Amino acid sequence: MSEIQRRIDQLVEELKAHNHRYYILAQPVISDFEFDQMLKELQDLEGAHPEFRRPDSPTLRVGGGITKEFESFAHKRPMLSLQNTYSREEVNDWYTSISKLTDIDNLTFIVQHKYDGVSLSLHYRDGLLIRGVTRGDGVKGDEITANVKTIPTIPLAIKSDKLPSEFEVRGEVLMHKEAFAKLNKERLENGDSALMNPRNATAGTLKMQDSAVVSQRPLTFYAYWLGADRGLPSSDEAQQRLLSDVGFLANKNVKVCHDIDEVFEFVNYWETARHRLDYEIDGIVIKVNEVRQREELGFSSKFPRWAIAFKYAAEQAETILDHVSYQVGRTGTVTPVANLMPVLLAGTVVKRASLYNADELERLDLHEGDRVKIAKGGEIIPKVLSAMTECRQPGSAQIRMLTNCPECETPLTKDEGEVNWYCPNSETCPPQVKGRIEHYASRKALDIEGLGEKVIEQLVLDGLILHYDQLYDLTYEQIVSLDRFAEKSALNLVNAIERSKQVPYPRVLFGIGIRFVGETVARKLAKHFPHIDDLIKADRDQIIAIHEMGERIADSIISFFSIPENRMRIEKLKAVGLQLELDEEEKAVSALLKGKNFVVTGTLKNFNRASIKRSIEANGGTLKGSVSSKTDYLLVGEDPGTSKVAKAKQHEIEIITEEEYLAMIQ
Repeated sequence: MSEIQRRIDQLVEELKAHNHRYYILAQPVISDFEFDQMLKELQDLEGAHPEFRRPDSPTLRVGGGITKEFESFAHKRPMLSLQNTYSREEVNDWYTSISKLTDIDNLTFIVQHKYDGVSLSLHYRDGLLIRGVTRGDGVKGDEITANVKTIPTIPLAIKSDKLPSEFEVRGEVLMHKEAFAKLNKERLENGDSALMNPRNATAGTLKMQDSAVVSQRPLTFYAYWLGADRGLPSSDEAQQRLLSDVGFLANKNVKVCHDIDEVFEFVNYWETARHRLDYEIDGIVIKVNEVRQREELGFSSKFPRWAIAFKYAAEQAETILDHVSYQVGRTGTVTPVANLMPVLLAGTVVKRASLYNADELERLDLHEGDRVKIAKGGEIIPKVLSAMTECRQPGSAQIRMLTNCPECETPLTKDEGEVNWYCPNSETCPPQVKGRIEHYASRKALDIEGLGEKVIEQLVLDGLILHYDQLYDLTYEQIVSLDRFAEKSALNLVNAIERSKQVPYPRVLFGIGIRFVGETVARKLAKHFPHIDDLIKADRDQIIAIHEMGERIADSIISFFSIPENRMRIEKLKAVGLQLELDEEEKAVSALLKGKNFVVTGTLKNFNRASIKRSIEANGGTLKGSVSSKTDYLLVGEDPGTSKVAKAKQHEIEIITEEEYLAMIQ
């Protein structure tokens, strides 16, 4: 074994151990920076020596594969839903019925949280994760393996002599409340609309076509079921313990109960205590613990007889609508917000509730002083469910969406096909001015340390800056004269602004704040237009031709650069030395695959989805998600998708192996 292969193996094992300590045990022993440095070293070694890349490499977590169409996969064992009830009497009836069908003296139950997430099935063969499948209709689901591999709490490889060679693990994917709030905060900073709730955000993320984007979303997988043809423990409790032992994250809020009274103690406790959890549950799952007794009880036409789900009633409250206010975001989006008389809901005092957009405002038909019902079923900001029209005061005025910006009085506009109204006065509308500079200085953009919200507000109010390009005109004397600035802090800010000139081009492109251009879109644009001038000169068709660049993004880019002031600011950034061109090492290394379209199916030995995409694009080719008549090559690895292979044969597309691909780019 070579030194390089030995180092790769060492890094893989160390990174896997640190991942386990961080995500499963919550006991990290190194800093995020140290972890990132190790991961970067592994990525570099694998890039230079793809023949040594392991199928369980942590670099697979980065994602990068584009999947245009998810292939359907038939579950070996149906993923049946459970019988739901909101009634304790019906739980008692269920208990009585199963007591008649099995040995009541040896009957035990396992009770656990009913996650408000998305069900997922994982398939392992010889210790390696080979497939991830959504629940779908319970009989068939979508294979989303590339996305699944990015979730840090899902083991890519398992070493255990306690498991058979092939087994299946089922569980729930969700977003924790704090992670969801952080994601929404970032979306609002980027000019995107807020996501409705953690469950919808999770479901949407899992079906995204770009696994690199999925890898940036804070998803967590909790395992709760183990399936195999043989060799498994005889109880649910023991199976969940085994899942935890081999590296899965299993919920600790699980209890074995010996009678129905203990079951209801657990149900009653969590009805209130669930509000202290960092994730959403909507009830409690009650299951017979012993596998033998489950087999005796069997299934009805729809549900397993050995389990039932008790669901808690949605948390609601009634209060008075005081008034509706309107928030203006960085890109001008105007969002209505209900301001309420304070009311206790799900353990917290609620004063505000999201109204999302004008369509929702119209649907609710709110009037001044209305008594309203509000709920907190997963939303960080509670939602108004309805107005109680029977309590409405006669003659009260209906609340309608504003026609002018609440900050600068500019008439609002709405693009065709959009639900949001926005203020087009990007030049002087105060929230847009401050928000645009905050976004430019943010960590994921230019990362200007010390330039926070309060400092920006002070700079704007004092008339020192109105746009981000004016940051580079600021002097030490101007900054030190501001309130709360001492000599050292003023010097630190001057130096931080100077350091921002070294930030790579894709992050600068993200930072200048083009509507709908987030981090991922900025990276793709920079790759296809390696100099900012190339992007400025690009026409609509050239932008749309880039994979996953729709008309909305293209129109926004064209509109942004059609404004003379925006082009002048770009020229200013060039003049002061900002990086507005890709580094040479990021540009294509050859034109060997120029004009060729590739589709990849199956697991490759030397590449993960991110690295094969980089390899194809670095040599001038394009990676597509699905086979069509325009595909030039179908690159086939282990366990390929049968539909892609069949479609390639139908269109007489050349099918190549990984070895043949490597020969093409030598």
